[in-house]
Amino acid sequence: MKELSFLVLPEQAKMRIDLLLAEYAVRNNLGLSRTNIQKLISEGNVFLNSCPINKPHRKVNFAEEVRVILPEKEKAQILPEQISLDVIYEDDDLAVINKQPGLVVHPAPGNREHTLVNALLSRFAQLSDINKNRPGIIHRLDKETSGLLVIAKNNASHLKLAKQFAEHSIERKYIAIVAGVVEFDEDVIEAPIGRHPLKRKNMSVSFLENTRYAKTYYRTLKRGNNFSFLELRPFTGRTHQLRVHLDFLGHPILGDVKYGKNNIFTRMALHAQEIGFIHPSTGKFVHFSSDIPQEFQDFIKINF
Repeated sequence: MKELSFLVLPEQAKMRIDLLLAEYAVRNNLGLSRTNIQKLISEGNVFLNSCPINKPHRKVNFAEEVRVILPEKEKAQILPEQISLDVIYEDDDLAVINKQPGLVVHPAPGNREHTLVNALLSRFAQLSDINKNRPGIIHRLDKETSGLLVIAKNNASHLKLAKQFAEHSIERKYIAIVAGVVEFDEDVIEAPIGRHPLKRKNMSVSFLENTRYAKTYYRTLKRGNNFSFLELRPFTGRTHQLRVHLDFLGHPILGDVKYGKNNIFTRMALHAQEIGFIHPSTGKFVHFSSDIPQEFQDFIKINF
């Protein structure tokens, strides 16, 4: 258990306690979200002049003492595993992993082992625990998608990076090999995505209710007799967005058995090749890239 305490400054007088604590948490890199703070208040772990409060909208007065008890976090029962990782960058705040295809990102019911999280727990001494069941995980790639993933090593970095993902300010580039010859050199797909009406584990383009706006830019890099090699840049981050949009376009990704119903490629031919974002500590833009997978190069050499 950890305790924090400080005095309300003149310029902070009349602030809501939850907003005051959110500001304090950001300034001191505590890695506490608004949800965390509201939970601390509702559970009686926040005090003003030694009196517990339970209302987040309670306004503070100058020179009041704020005390916060931070209970020990419950650890998820996830075991470290020595699984090979391609770490292309690492510092005290984050790491960038070039994930191999076939590796599930995080544990789920019925699948507690052999995931990227198990590998991360073995490789790194510290990971963010905003979500105890997904330590370090800010975003994800599908099991059969390879490429770059950003891992947070602490909660402060996690929250700052998650905010960039939520605002769609992260720069991401994917490459894919798709079925058929794509007509346009470049275009934007704007089609809402929602749960498939019949296949509940699938997503689909739909113009009915309960869908979410989705937008993908693509550029045709190369055309073969029956295939196309594309660059993809998602403006939004919907579940299976690239896979669903390309299937909707009539050019499903090779190896995508869920949407494309094909196995002409040895795996799903989708790779997260580049990612760029504002570093949570330095405030500078950083950019990372990975090579085109060898199986992509081999396929293109034969079929294009």
